[in-house]
Amino acid sequence: MKNILLYLLIPILIGSLLQPSLAQQPTKKDYDICIYGGTSSGVIAAYTAAKLGKSVLLIEPGKHLGGMSSGGLGLTDIGNKYAISGLALDFYRRIGQHYGKFEQWVFEPHVAENLFLDYIKRAKVEVLYQNRLAVVTRNGTLISEITLESTNKSMPNNKVKAKMFIDCSYEGDLMAKAGVSYTVGREANDLYKETFNGVQFMKGHQMLEGIDPYKTPGDASSGLLWGINPGVLEKDGTGDEKVQAYNFRICLTNKKDNLIPIAKPENYQPERYELLLRQMKKRPWKSLQDGFIWSGMPNGKTDINNRNGFSTDMIGMNWEYPDADYQKRAEIWKAHVDYTKGLLYFVGNDPRVDSHIRAELNQWGYPKDEYTDMGNWSHQLYVREARRMKGELVMTQHHCQGKETVTDGVGMAAYTMDSHNCDRLVVNGMVKNEGNVEEGGFGPYPISYRAIVPKETEVSNLLVPVCLSASHIAYGSIRMEPVFMVLGQSSAMAAVQAIDQKLSVQQVDVAQVQALLKTNPLADGSSPEILVDNSDVLKVEKNGNWTIHKYGGYGPDYFIADTVSQYPKSIRYKPEVSKKGKYELYIYYPKLKSAAQSTLVHVYDGSRIKEVLIKDAEVKVVGQTSGEWVSLGTYSLDVGRKAYVEILAKGSDGAVVADALLLVPAK
Repeated sequence: MKNILLYLLIPILIGSLLQPSLAQQPTKKDYDICIYGGTSSGVIAAYTAAKLGKSVLLIEPGKHLGGMSSGGLGLTDIGNKYAISGLALDFYRRIGQHYGKFEQWVFEPHVAENLFLDYIKRAKVEVLYQNRLAVVTRNGTLISEITLESTNKSMPNNKVKAKMFIDCSYEGDLMAKAGVSYTVGREANDLYKETFNGVQFMKGHQMLEGIDPYKTPGDASSGLLWGINPGVLEKDGTGDEKVQAYNFRICLTNKKDNLIPIAKPENYQPERYELLLRQMKKRPWKSLQDGFIWSGMPNGKTDINNRNGFSTDMIGMNWEYPDADYQKRAEIWKAHVDYTKGLLYFVGNDPRVDSHIRAELNQWGYPKDEYTDMGNWSHQLYVREARRMKGELVMTQHHCQGKETVTDGVGMAAYTMDSHNCDRLVVNGMVKNEGNVEEGGFGPYPISYRAIVPKETEVSNLLVPVCLSASHIAYGSIRMEPVFMVLGQSSAMAAVQAIDQKLSVQQVDVAQVQALLKTNPLADGSSPEILVDNSDVLKVEKNGNWTIHKYGGYGPDYFIADTVSQYPKSIRYKPEVSKKGKYELYIYYPKLKSAAQSTLVHVYDGSRIKEVLIKDAEVKVVGQTSGEWVSLGTYSLDVGRKAYVEILAKGSDGAVVADALLLVPAK
């Protein structure tokens, strides 16, 4: 029993040590940089600015930091690890260290929040909690001051001045109140000559054929079932103000010693789940995976997401949220809580649900060691999309697909163009969902600096890395937590440059920001890693016949050797070492069904060759990715290009892959 109690108390104690007192008044009235929104992007922006010597105030309307990254989204949407750099990558490396790995992209909520708190602590960032925007005061194109109202009614309002502001909120409130142009909803395809914007009636996460929409089947006069809107289906590509569905990424546990049973929630209304019953009747569930994306997290926990036609997404119930006042947003938020808790209870207890499904759900409960001050429920609604700025440049589908490429990139994205459903309505007498899009098949692409700054004629001291300038469908690819962190860091570096050189954010030299991101990726002056991708023709020598594959690896492509023939083939990486020292070497290993049982690698450190054998069966891929970094060991390397790493393929029993090489300075 003592060990069980210790297991439960350790994360709580660690969190309490890291958690600062929830300050509700700033220590001063004037800062170099003010950041609104304690999301993952906000924390990384604040850390970066503070490490670069600026006075920083981070304002969080709630009581927790990290946004969705600490709010249940533990199954990180990666796309391609090549796109994740700087402090964002450092975050996932630190997650890995916590779990005893090089890096990890799946994690428990409290582990993420403790890490975000640690960033704040190490950079000595001042955080103002439970304060939200009331008024933004401008002097010409400059934000001169913001007025905050405390969510704790007993506290007075605060006023804060700063040279630069960064809006890292999911809603874009600072941007909007500052008078920056923005949009909500979906553009028509015609606006940017796209093909996946606007109304999209597709098969993904769709209701089954033949589901009757009426309370009394076949009787339209009985009214529509809950969750169905009375609108009509417009032509594909039609623009509107509908917003893709929100939900909660649910953290449950099946560890009995850490489990709080799922009880009947307040405002429980079982009639809300009639559509689910009709789905189940047409296609009975074999397991919970038929109704949820039920992803396992460490220590017996979950990250549960929406799946199929009726699940955790509260389709069509969030359209007012982006522009709503705080009271209306709170009502929408609470409605999502009630719906989601009710859904879990319904599936686990309603006698109309098959008994084996009820039994499976009741093996799970709310974790005692998560969200300990929030009734063990997440502090963050998954606001997938709210306002989107209309900035100096609008990122579109063409940028995602590589048909247009920007040269002022300050971050990369790589995820599928993804939109959850926006509406549920009656089509040809049946219930149907509309708005789901999942279109990928492209590699990493750069995100323009002009997409995170407003038009100079509007506001000249504001950066917007989260509600950035993008069309609905392009935003669906960009809107991932690691990308928000990358753009938060870029925004902070640009803000520092703007202050130091007395420039507007639009006049910042983007080349200097790009150089700083490359030479000082952790914002602390430490030596950067050395990456050699297979596409670097100056540092990669190819011998023999290798074919290029574009998807499933690290970066734009990777090499595969046809090992049927006996002719030797090799890929030799020759990195440029600028600082003598010890480095741990890693090879990126995409996991293929046709892979050889082992891959032979030669590592030459400048004096001798060491043979390393990578066994395919020992490489375990975790999370939404197709490969992992595999360590080749630690070596002492001299300055220059004496050392090399060589992958050999000859007469093997399957395919041999050559992708990227990484040199990590030993700490």
